Amino acid sequence: MDKEIKHLRTYAKGKKSGASAWMWQRITGLALVVLTIGHYIMMHYEPKSGHDYGSTASRLSDPVFKGMYLGFITIGMYHGVQGCWNVIRDFKLKPWLSYTLFGTLVILAFIFLGIGYNTVFTFDPLKP
Repeated sequence: MDKEIKHLRTYAKGKKSGASAWMWQRITGLALVVLTIGHYIMMHYEPKSGHDYGSTASRLSDPVFKGMYLGFITIGMYHGVQGCWNVIRDFKLKPWLSYTLFGTLVILAFIFLGIGYNTVFTFDPLKP
């Protein structure tokens, strides 16, 4: 029994246990559910909400929508990259290949985050 307790203690103290990543994956998943419901209500609940340029311009001029959009893409990107990384880790690849794939994921995440942030911060509602 002493061996069993020692094993549990070393596992609980391990930094590579993945417990924090697991918890953040669940937290961001829950946040994405809430943001998706908000997105659905804001964008699709009423037919007159529209997807034309004028409607999009008025939404992107609202600071609340900008904050929601930035939160949505940031949390979504973290959640997606973390999920892809967990799938890659399950394959038990060689370390150099794992690090290469992880680096590629991170670089792509920053590129797409940059595109999303650029869209929010440089959108000019007066320019059709």
